[in-house]
Amino acid sequence: MATFITEPSHTFNEYLLIPGYSSSECVPDNVSLKTPLVKFKKGEKPAIEMTIPMVSAIMQSVSGDKLAIALAKSGGVSFIYGSQSVEDEAAMVARVKAYKAGFVTSDSNVSPEATLADILALKAKNGHSTVAVTEDGTAEGKLVGIVSSRDYRVSRMEPTLKVKDFMTPLEKLITAKDGTTISEANDIIWDNKLNSLPIIDDDGRLVAFVFRKDYDEHKNNPGELTDDQKRYIVGAGINTRDYAERVPALIEAGADVLCIDSSEGFSDWQKFTLQWIRENYGDSVKVGAGNVVDREGFRFLAECGADFIKVGIGGGSICITRETKGIGRGQATALIEVCQARDEYFKETGVYIPVCSDGGIVYDHHITLALAMGADFVMLGRYFARFDESPTAKLLVNGNYVKEYWGEGSNRARNWQRYDLGGDSKLHFEEGVDSYVPYAGPLKDNVDRTLSKVKSTMCNCGALTIKDFQDKAKLTLVSSVSIVEGGAHDVIRKDSSQTQAE
Repeated sequence: MATFITEPSHTFNEYLLIPGYSSSECVPDNVSLKTPLVKFKKGEKPAIEMTIPMVSAIMQSVSGDKLAIALAKSGGVSFIYGSQSVEDEAAMVARVKAYKAGFVTSDSNVSPEATLADILALKAKNGHSTVAVTEDGTAEGKLVGIVSSRDYRVSRMEPTLKVKDFMTPLEKLITAKDGTTISEANDIIWDNKLNSLPIIDDDGRLVAFVFRKDYDEHKNNPGELTDDQKRYIVGAGINTRDYAERVPALIEAGADVLCIDSSEGFSDWQKFTLQWIRENYGDSVKVGAGNVVDREGFRFLAECGADFIKVGIGGGSICITRETKGIGRGQATALIEVCQARDEYFKETGVYIPVCSDGGIVYDHHITLALAMGADFVMLGRYFARFDESPTAKLLVNGNYVKEYWGEGSNRARNWQRYDLGGDSKLHFEEGVDSYVPYAGPLKDNVDRTLSKVKSTMCNCGALTIKDFQDKAKLTLVSSVSIVEGGAHDVIRKDSSQTQAE
């Protein structure tokens, strides 16, 4: 006979936090949101620790290289979507790693015989105003000059004008030799009031650029997440089909952490994938797994060697797994049980495996509730899809700006690998929808606003760290009428547009 769990499963919206004692030290500026991304042993530090408890979902409409860079600047990690070719995913990872190494490999290069039209096309394609001019037009060619926006006036020059006729030639450039440290390079930039500094080897070949803006960005983003070479940390999604081909390519490209992208993680397919990675790479490759919704699922993936475990089935805003297949669990209930299992596992083994809450987050305060319930960090799709840096188009629909957002189980994504149960290679039915989300602007502004709410609530509960918050938090279930009471009620609300006009 089937096992029946008579206690209903609950969602985040059915819980509230009860305030605790707040000392005078409990102010948002004193709150640390640092959190482990991967497992570690008791008394040791995790190999990767995030500044903020947020990662972006492994989705075509969310996690491209631009969003990965923006999120790393804020202290989180993006997982580049795996529902693309191995080569394309590896190229995205490589672009993130090259973006902020201090020393940036030039991706805008021309030969002296190129034209102004070529320069303008490169700028439109890559968004960079500095173009290297090398003898053969490659990033490793012999440097003969550079072109910046100060070198030409589109309104006064013919598009066919040769680059060699308006570039700043090598003899007028300040350069530095290969082997110069980033600190020395920044000193040269500041002493000479430069925007960029070419680094060349003994043969005069271009090695890299160092940009003033990278130094400025670092100062403006003190919590940015970088590796020991000052490159941004980035994750990548893998599946349980082509991992033997995809994993080596992603590691070669520089991926810091991988995650198996699957709707349901309590399976042999994830076990086989994790076993292959451990047999070939040992513990050097960090890989998360999931998704699960109960104690048994957590234990299974923990014993298979997962570095972090994702919780949640059917709770995403574009996910229709529950209505299509009838499986899943309320996100709050699933998270609470899995986090209890994680703590039990830690007591038994001395190994702490971080838990990621994936799905079910509608409002900013749901992030705070997820952390209070035990999550080490949250994975967000719809939230990040709204921002400038997501890969999708910004459209004007019915007078409002929106961005496209679709599920990996939709016909648009056709990511059958995510729902693979060992069958044939196609999507038989949809488990996701195609939709729009309201456009919200740049990532940094929104993330800062969201986390200010998280920090404020933690202070209300007397906590200055996530671990302290989890120890001190008191949560209460609320009734349906309590939920109504918690919003604006029994008043006639002013129209927001009229209020702004006044």
